[in-house]
Amino acid sequence: MMRWLMLALIVVGLVLTFTAKGPGLLGIGLLVGFIGLFGTVFSIAADRVSASARPDSAMATPEDLAALRSRPPVRAVPSAPADERRRSV
Repeated sequence: MMRWLMLALIVVGLVLTFTAKGPGLLGIGLLVGFIGLFGTVFSIAADRVSASARPDSAMATPEDLAALRSRPPVRAVPSAPADERRRSV
């Protein structure tokens, strides 16, 4: 809904800018148009971010995070060099 309000603000600002007879009204029209433009861009970005964000129910609880931090780190097993692997095959 906010996206459409900001789009309407752009249109109002542009109409006001192109029909203005004086510099004050022209400046107000440009200001309203730019505010609508930035609002539209930010509302589209907010919709995109919220569409790809994880819900709060999928987040780990503080207890889960504490349990993960208390576990010792898992060490990787070193693998044999590439030429030794070829010989064993």
